[in-house]
Amino acid sequence: MSSFIINGGSLLSGTIVPQGAKNEALEVICASLLTEDEVRISNIPDILDVKRLIRLLEATGVEVVRRSRHEYSFRSRSLNTDFLESKEFVEECSELRGSVMMIGPLLGRFGKAVVAKPGGDKIGRRRLDTHFLGFSRLGAEFEYNKDELFSIRAERLRGCYMLLDEASVTGTANIIMAAVLAEGTTTIYNAACEPYIQQLCRMLNAMGARIEGIGSNLLKITGVERLHGAVHRLLPDMIEVGSFVGMAAMVGNGIYIKDVSLRNLGVIPQAFRRLGITVEEKGDDLYIPRHEHFTVGTFIDGTIMTLADAPWPGLSPDLLSILTVVATQAKGSVLIHQKMFESRLFFVDKLIDMGAQIILCDPHRAVVVGGDRSKLRAGKMSSPDIRAGIALLIAALAAEGTSTMANISQIDRGYEDIEMRLNSLGAHIRRIE
Repeated sequence: MSSFIINGGSLLSGTIVPQGAKNEALEVICASLLTEDEVRISNIPDILDVKRLIRLLEATGVEVVRRSRHEYSFRSRSLNTDFLESKEFVEECSELRGSVMMIGPLLGRFGKAVVAKPGGDKIGRRRLDTHFLGFSRLGAEFEYNKDELFSIRAERLRGCYMLLDEASVTGTANIIMAAVLAEGTTTIYNAACEPYIQQLCRMLNAMGARIEGIGSNLLKITGVERLHGAVHRLLPDMIEVGSFVGMAAMVGNGIYIKDVSLRNLGVIPQAFRRLGITVEEKGDDLYIPRHEHFTVGTFIDGTIMTLADAPWPGLSPDLLSILTVVATQAKGSVLIHQKMFESRLFFVDKLIDMGAQIILCDPHRAVVVGGDRSKLRAGKMSSPDIRAGIALLIAALAAEGTSTMANISQIDRGYEDIEMRLNSLGAHIRRIE
């Protein structure tokens, strides 16, 4: 198992470019299963979760060509359906939550799919009901057996109207991919509408799908007989952009974040500004100057600032870990309200051990009492999930002394070459086996 040795206390400066979007990559790579033609995708991040998904598709029979480190082509001409019920497939799925997004395209194109219960971050319950309720509305039937295998099939999917029980991002993506080849028209209300869902819809339309309402929570999908190939480029990863904003606020001495696709960041810059962080917009770049001090704002009536996650265009739950760490160094207090996942705030115990003043009220809420640049203590820690891991790495960069972080494969799942990229800005992070 790999670990990081982090020497904290250095100021970082320079320019950093965000990688391609992890969540978009998992969606659009799975969408390549919908056609036997070539689908070419660029700006793919070279991260563990994407590598696992690509290996899974290759084992299923997808022809994968790596054109460069960040560009691949996929061709699904003949798939090995026997592999989909093998022990090896089950084990691979158990390590990767993104594997669940194979169900929609397999069901839409072949009328059946067998997928194991997916793995991923341990951040509380992440139910799949929305996916299967949507498939059922399209006419599919499914079973969930004792071996944690989901088996789903349909002789013919038929379009219908459906109101999703929650605006699930992966659920919406899966239902869209099943519906594009269904007979008739599918209308999805309360659909997730974040930029990566919009990107998936645009790629599918480029492949010959007929999707209307892109960018809204009401999608109309007119089924087509077949899809063809397409060329697609991923957006930059908005969560990595937010991670770099938080890092720059904590330990930056002037950092440019280049090519962020500002129009697709939503309220992310505003969330950091509420903590007193200066976020300057320069074209499609962000500049974060050095912050000797910063002060948490309040609401108009003077009440304590609350930062809460919500479906797009609300604040992404993936950024609350970063915002929590940044708030420890502010002047003032803030309530962090993690509504969407019930175990994601438990990592604050590690921040408390480092000297942060945080009250964990319950699994969903924590009050951070900022220390106005009070020094954090270095220590030993372990990365519990992707986002908490990067948040703890930022805290270690700000701490005095040397910290050790174990289980960094969690960070590798979502961040490409993170230690090398931060070291190029002046950080001192060493990877050891």
